[in-house]
Amino acid sequence: MNLQQFNQIEQVLFAMVKFDRPADAVLTAHFRANSKLGATDRHLIAETAFACLRHLETLRALCGQRANTRKLALATLVRVGGANLRELDGIIKETEREWLSTLKGAPLPEALTARAALPQWVLDMLPAMPEEEIVALGKGLAAAAPLDLRVNTLKMKRDDALVQLQDSGVACSATPYSPIGIRLKGKPSLSRHPLFIGGAIEVQDEGSQLLGLLTGARRGEMVVDFCAGAGGKTLLLGAQMASSGRLYAFDISEKRLINFKPRMARSGLSNVNTTLIAHENDTKVKRLAGKADRVLVDAPCSGLGTLRRNPDLKYRQDATSVAELNVKQLSILSSAARLVKVGGRLVYGTCSLLPQENEAIVDAFLAANPLFELVPASQIFAEQKIALDTGNYLALRPHEHHTDGFFAAVLQRKAALEPEAEAGLQ
Repeated sequence: MNLQQFNQIEQVLFAMVKFDRPADAVLTAHFRANSKLGATDRHLIAETAFACLRHLETLRALCGQRANTRKLALATLVRVGGANLRELDGIIKETEREWLSTLKGAPLPEALTARAALPQWVLDMLPAMPEEEIVALGKGLAAAAPLDLRVNTLKMKRDDALVQLQDSGVACSATPYSPIGIRLKGKPSLSRHPLFIGGAIEVQDEGSQLLGLLTGARRGEMVVDFCAGAGGKTLLLGAQMASSGRLYAFDISEKRLINFKPRMARSGLSNVNTTLIAHENDTKVKRLAGKADRVLVDAPCSGLGTLRRNPDLKYRQDATSVAELNVKQLSILSSAARLVKVGGRLVYGTCSLLPQENEAIVDAFLAANPLFELVPASQIFAEQKIALDTGNYLALRPHEHHTDGFFAAVLQRKAALEPEAEAGLQ
């Protein structure tokens, strides 16, 4: 490493730890302003900065009260990255050399925040579990995420995609749970790969694939992706449906829906209706009341299950912002439920680890909607011959399942028992 590279890391970290905008936006802006940086430099800067954010609680505890950006950057390189002090010649001062030598083998601080690399507000909201389990979860969230692909079964079988990727020099293997997933070794660029250009593969975390598969969408059905976002799960649903029936992709962001269109074009799907809505109670939503076979609600949430990819999220939110999300989550789920026909399936999911966004929302919904009942997620996966059993709910943890943290509940609409109950869903 040279002094120029280190200075770039310092600049990026200084901007990131303000936590006034997403870390990836900081990085993009920095690279745009320093367009002459090569690929190697960009990789080093990005990996070091994000490693610092993943382990920030630990590094702050190790660095002490004067944990400025320079100290954090050096501590990341040595403690997390395993850099030899000789590699930092020309960058560090003699006093820093002595400090870093001590830091390299220093024991972890006793504080749980430091051992789990999670801020206190997150620890306060996690479900009750032994400290060693919290530490294991924190380590899982602080690890770098692998790159997973979903095979578009409209165009190719997974085994064939594996062979073609491996033949082109891409090291990869089948994902352990998702029957349509591939996990890459490393993070090669695939934007120019024939399989990507032709729509046979899409980047999608295995956990996200499993959440989509819980809907069990079939040919000829009416299916709604209520919070379509970037459209990854919409594409999965469309492939499950073999591009038949009607698939609605709702979202409140016109930009996201516009960005989704090139992906949809690559996929070969012809049954998707992208629909911009103003809010969850938009009249466009109400027109489908009682008509949908399947409705997927991938609700807006804290995103704490994605800390491997977005480590800054644990510092750009707090208990108050989660409470505000809880109100929105229950409102969205309640509105989406109106679309489900008798016997139809409603799937509520988040990429959160917090019970306040997960089980608590489902419990509140079921208490207010007696026409719905919980169907064990393990039962759905058994029907699909997916060897994963996390109980009644989908509950994925990075340190256990090597996916992002995901939660999902499968809810089925029963026949009306009382006219008043039926009227409540109209």
